[in-house]
Amino acid sequence: MHLRIRLTCRKVEIWALWLSSLVIGLYIIKFTLALIIVNKDVKTSRGMLYPRESETREVRSLDGIWNFVCSDERNPTQGIRDKWYEDDLSKSRPIIPMPVPASYNDITTDRSLRDHVGTVWYDRKFFVPRSWAKDQRVWLRFGSVHYEAFVWINGEQAVSHEMGHLPFETEVTHLLSYGAENRITVMCDNALIQTTVPQGKISEVANDGGVTIIQSYTFDFFNYAGIHRSVHLYTTPKTFIEEVQINTKLSDNNSVGYIDYNVAVNGTATNEAENALFVRIKLFNREGVQVVNATSDSSLTGTLKVSNAVPWWPYLMHSDPGYLYELQIQLHGAKEELLDVYRLSVGLRSLSWSNTTFQINGKPIYFRGFGRHEDSDVRGKGLDNALMVRDFNLIKWIGANAYRTSHYPYSEESMQFADRHGIMVIDECPSGDTQNYNQLLLDKHKSSLEQLIHRDRNHPSVVMWSIANEPRTSQLNADTYFQFVADYTRSLDKSRPVTAAIATPCSEDKVGRYLDVVSFNRYNGWYSNAGRTDMITKRVIDEATSWNKKYGKPVIMAEYGADTLEGLHLQPSFVFSEEFQSEVYSQHFKAFDALRRKKWFIGEFVWNFADFKTAQSYTRVGGNKKGIFTRSRQPKSAAYLLRQRYFALGREVDQCSLPEDLFTYILDMGGSIKNKSSDL
Repeated sequence: MHLRIRLTCRKVEIWALWLSSLVIGLYIIKFTLALIIVNKDVKTSRGMLYPRESETREVRSLDGIWNFVCSDERNPTQGIRDKWYEDDLSKSRPIIPMPVPASYNDITTDRSLRDHVGTVWYDRKFFVPRSWAKDQRVWLRFGSVHYEAFVWINGEQAVSHEMGHLPFETEVTHLLSYGAENRITVMCDNALIQTTVPQGKISEVANDGGVTIIQSYTFDFFNYAGIHRSVHLYTTPKTFIEEVQINTKLSDNNSVGYIDYNVAVNGTATNEAENALFVRIKLFNREGVQVVNATSDSSLTGTLKVSNAVPWWPYLMHSDPGYLYELQIQLHGAKEELLDVYRLSVGLRSLSWSNTTFQINGKPIYFRGFGRHEDSDVRGKGLDNALMVRDFNLIKWIGANAYRTSHYPYSEESMQFADRHGIMVIDECPSGDTQNYNQLLLDKHKSSLEQLIHRDRNHPSVVMWSIANEPRTSQLNADTYFQFVADYTRSLDKSRPVTAAIATPCSEDKVGRYLDVVSFNRYNGWYSNAGRTDMITKRVIDEATSWNKKYGKPVIMAEYGADTLEGLHLQPSFVFSEEFQSEVYSQHFKAFDALRRKKWFIGEFVWNFADFKTAQSYTRVGGNKKGIFTRSRQPKSAAYLLRQRYFALGREVDQCSLPEDLFTYILDMGGSIKNKSSDL
């Protein structure tokens, strides 16, 4: 009897061990499969030309005050289940007025809305003229909705889109009531998880009355959400210009320019099979004088040769920076019928780079600029033209020639402004603090870059693509993951170099080998050896040198700085004081000047242009205070120091003139005191 029991127990033990081994084996297989990343194709976007009026197109803005409803955090899909989109939102629950464009977080005095996690709803009414029903198409376009959007027109789903900070559009011709009132409804979901770009985590945490939904993320800026940029309705003909891609180059000592163009169309023209479509291209200079014209064949591609070309130069590199031509594209069909007209600005410039330099129009570039944020009081990340113009005035006032769109694509309007003012842009996709590499994340990361490059490829101001900010480049799979990302970026655009802002120590990094330019972020004197300004210069020189030695690529310091409270003055300097920020900068300047002599060091970017909001933290007093300008765009003491630095570099590198107010007059002592620009 005892023997039978022991044998039975032994069988149970063997069976349990077998099951346990099976479970462990299946887990190992699942874990291993999760680590396998393959280079899959991703869906590519089409269209997305910026809405512009022409002889054949009309544009109407839907910006203004919309109706707004916040879902319950514990029940984010209620609006879908209850079909709130089928009627006015006011029939579902009480509404509040909400401006568009704007982040919704800081508009009201409601703490729960500011920190809301999940879905919110917008709607508004609008009329469509009867004339729009005649032989044309109507399109609905959003500049940006963060993070995921679902859109209905008159109760019918029109489009959905995932990826905040990037535009999306759809044809709505068949959904509209012409000569009548229409309703647009938008559901926005701000939740970030490990497969969104950027990544985040959602958790449930006990509070005094139950449970709170918490959104956490490692990136250091507030996760503003809502309809961040303008909403437009616009028309096109039935057969229309869908895409335009241009590439430019210069030759003969920059006196001759070339514009390669490629036009894509959509729709069906009458007798298209017998009468091939073609485009007539006209190029006008700034004064409106036509300088060249051409007619394509049915391939809709060609090259324009521009004699006596005026190149596009960065700010302070030329007395007339940011020179733009206007390219007019006329689409013709059967019997030369004019079908569509579209215009865009073109800057003639050529880029080149090597393992030691970066050049524009054959001249070496030394970048001096900022990391920035689209961030302001009340509006959050909402588009604000007044703020945008103010920011560019300050960028030029301080003598910068570039900025990085940290850490996401900026508005199309700001890209156009950069074109016009000759400010170079390192264009960054929304991948920040990338980690836990997996297949779905890779696919979305590549999609974010495809949408970004598709949108911004024609801007002369865009001189580099940044594929990530501070990714965890020492982690398992980082090398394979970023090799795929970098190669994919080059497959979309070979005319610009690829970079990424890396914070991983050089000795642990696996990604720099796949970049054309290595950018690194480091906060000596702040996060490292806080308060010690005597531990900055050598460390910066040593680290920059190690990056170049390891990869043999040009190097940029993409971030450095220190938090500074406006109006806090301490002597001797102490952390958070305005004096300390200036001293931190000065010690970095010494390092940069030593590195510049080595040629492969090609740029310095302060973090940050202006103070900005972050998630609540005991390390942040009202947000990140590393700006040289306050959040209201007023200068701290270091702004004046940086202005003198940037203009001094401009005069040395580009022989630019200096502003008369760069130095304040002190005293005439026979020229022994450096008190004006001529004393530099």
